[in-house]
Amino acid sequence: MNLSTTWLFPGRRPGQPMNPTTLLRPLRDLGVPAQRARTSAIRHLVLQAPAPVLAKALGYHDKTATRLVTEAGGTWIRYAPGDHAR
Repeated sequence: MNLSTTWLFPGRRPGQPMNPTTLLRPLRDLGVPAQRARTSAIRHLVLQAPAPVLAKALGYHDKTATRLVTEAGGTWIRYAPGDHAR
């Protein structure tokens, strides 16, 4: 572990964050429910941006992102992607 860095969870290489898989164990040891935290963070994101945009950015399927928007009570449900300047 690189202790001379300012990263909260430093990786082994300088300037690089810890691998997500490696990060899971310390989070569990601290009592942080990583899966619930991840789901909560994604639900918060879908309230701030259109589902198709987040799906592409995070590697989710469009239908999964749309379902998350619906579950979170988002207002992006009727978002129509594309060029609307025509």
